[in-house]
Amino acid sequence: MAQPTDRFYTKEHEWVKIDGARALIGITEHAQNALGDIVYVELPKIGASLEQGKPIGVVESVKAVSDIFAPISGTVTEVNSSVVDDPAKVNGDPFGDGWLVKIDVADAGQSKQLLDAAAYDVVVQAESH
Repeated sequence: MAQPTDRFYTKEHEWVKIDGARALIGITEHAQNALGDIVYVELPKIGASLEQGKPIGVVESVKAVSDIFAPISGTVTEVNSSVVDDPAKVNGDPFGDGWLVKIDVADAGQSKQLLDAAAYDVVVQAESH
Protein backbone atom coordinates (compact mmCIF):
# COMPACT_ATOMS: atom_id res chain seq x y z
CA MET A 1 0.00 0.00 0.00
CA ALA A 2 1.70 3.18 -1.14
CA GLN A 3 1.35 6.20 1.11
CA PRO A 4 0.91 9.76 -0.18
CA THR A 5 4.39 11.29 -0.41
CA ASP A 6 3.29 14.85 0.42
CA ARG A 7 3.09 14.27 4.19
CA PHE A 8 4.87 12.77 7.20
CA TYR A 9 3.81 9.82 9.35
CA THR A 10 4.08 8.53 12.90
CA LYS A 11 4.64 4.93 13.97
CA GLU A 12 1.25 5.29 15.71
CA HIS A 13 -0.35 5.76 12.25
CA GLU A 14 -1.15 9.45 12.17
CA TRP A 15 -0.21 11.64 9.22
CA VAL A 16 0.53 15.36 8.98
CA LYS A 17 0.60 17.46 5.83
CA ILE A 18 2.52 20.68 6.43
CA ASP A 19 1.85 23.73 4.26
CA GLY A 20 3.96 26.63 5.53
CA ALA A 21 2.80 27.54 9.03
CA ARG A 22 -0.32 25.38 8.80
CA ALA A 23 -0.80 21.63 8.94
CA LEU A 24 -3.53 19.09 8.43
CA ILE A 25 -3.63 15.96 10.63
CA GLY A 26 -5.39 12.62 10.17
CA ILE A 27 -5.01 8.89 10.62
CA THR A 28 -3.65 6.62 7.91
CA GLU A 29 -5.33 4.17 5.57
CA HIS A 30 -3.61 1.35 7.50
CA ALA A 31 -5.02 2.64 10.81
CA GLN A 32 -8.57 2.87 9.57
CA ASN A 33 -8.30 -0.61 8.03
CA ALA A 34 -6.99 -2.06 11.29
CA LEU A 35 -9.73 -0.37 13.32
CA GLY A 36 -12.59 -1.41 11.06
CA ASP A 37 -15.82 0.58 10.96
CA ILE A 38 -15.25 3.81 12.87
CA VAL A 39 -18.32 4.77 14.92
CA TYR A 40 -17.09 7.71 17.03
CA VAL A 41 -14.48 10.45 16.76
CA GLU A 42 -13.50 12.83 19.58
CA LEU A 43 -11.37 15.80 18.56
CA PRO A 44 -9.71 18.66 20.48
CA LYS A 45 -11.37 22.07 20.71
CA ILE A 46 -10.35 24.99 18.51
CA GLY A 47 -7.59 26.88 20.29
CA ALA A 48 -6.24 23.79 22.08
CA SER A 49 -2.47 23.45 22.22
CA LEU A 50 -1.16 20.15 20.89
CA GLU A 51 2.14 18.70 22.02
CA GLN A 52 4.00 16.33 19.73
CA GLY A 53 3.44 12.73 20.74
CA LYS A 54 0.63 13.50 23.22
CA PRO A 55 -2.99 12.33 22.80
CA ILE A 56 -5.30 14.79 21.05
CA GLY A 57 -8.45 12.75 20.63
CA VAL A 58 -10.03 9.34 20.32
CA VAL A 59 -11.22 7.14 17.48
CA GLU A 60 -13.65 4.37 18.39
CA SER A 61 -14.51 1.52 16.06
CA VAL A 62 -16.48 -1.67 16.28
CA LYS A 63 -13.20 -3.39 17.26
CA ALA A 64 -11.36 -0.96 19.55
CA VAL A 65 -10.89 2.49 21.02
CA SER A 66 -7.66 4.17 20.00
CA ASP A 67 -6.01 7.44 21.00
CA ILE A 68 -4.97 9.89 18.30
CA PHE A 69 -1.51 11.38 18.91
CA ALA A 70 -0.23 14.75 17.70
CA PRO A 71 2.42 14.24 15.01
CA ILE A 72 3.72 17.76 15.70
CA SER A 73 3.01 20.55 18.17
CA GLY A 74 0.70 23.44 17.40
CA THR A 75 -2.58 25.20 18.06
CA VAL A 76 -5.85 23.84 16.71
CA THR A 77 -7.42 26.27 14.23
CA GLU A 78 -10.14 24.01 12.82
CA VAL A 79 -11.69 20.62 13.51
CA ASN A 80 -13.41 18.50 10.90
CA SER A 81 -16.91 18.49 12.38
CA SER A 82 -18.15 16.42 9.44
CA VAL A 83 -16.21 13.37 10.72
CA VAL A 84 -17.66 13.89 14.19
CA ASP A 85 -21.14 13.83 12.62
CA ASP A 86 -20.25 10.99 10.22
CA PRO A 87 -17.22 9.01 11.52
CA ALA A 88 -17.41 6.66 8.50
CA LYS A 89 -15.78 9.47 6.48
CA VAL A 90 -12.50 8.51 8.13
CA ASN A 91 -12.90 4.98 6.72
CA GLY A 92 -13.95 6.28 3.32
CA ASP A 93 -11.20 8.84 2.72
CA PRO A 94 -8.58 8.98 5.52
CA PHE A 95 -6.16 11.12 3.47
CA GLY A 96 -8.84 13.47 2.13
CA ASP A 97 -12.30 14.26 3.50
CA GLY A 98 -11.50 12.19 6.60
CA TRP A 99 -8.87 14.65 7.92
CA LEU A 100 -9.25 15.43 11.62
CA VAL A 101 -7.74 18.80 12.63
CA LYS A 102 -5.93 21.80 11.19
CA ILE A 103 -3.26 23.47 13.28
CA ASP A 104 -0.90 26.41 13.33
CA VAL A 105 2.47 24.70 13.48
CA ALA A 106 4.59 25.56 16.51
CA ASP A 107 7.86 24.09 15.16
CA ALA A 108 7.99 22.69 11.63
CA GLY A 109 11.41 21.27 12.49
CA GLN A 110 9.63 18.56 14.48
CA SER A 111 8.79 16.93 11.14
CA LYS A 112 12.40 15.68 11.08
CA GLN A 113 11.38 13.26 13.84
CA LEU A 114 8.62 11.78 11.65
CA LEU A 115 8.65 9.16 8.91
CA ASP A 116 8.46 9.83 5.19
CA ALA A 117 6.16 7.67 3.05
CA ALA A 118 8.82 5.05 2.29
CA ALA A 119 9.81 4.66 5.95
CA TYR A 120 6.15 4.44 6.98
CA ASP A 121 5.59 1.72 4.37
CA VAL A 122 8.33 -0.30 6.13
CA VAL A 123 6.47 0.08 9.47
CA VAL A 124 3.20 -1.05 7.90
CA GLN A 125 4.88 -4.02 6.19
CA ALA A 126 6.50 -5.08 9.48
CA GLU A 127 3.14 -4.99 11.26
CA SER A 128 1.51 -7.00 8.49
CA HIS A 129 3.82 -9.99 9.07
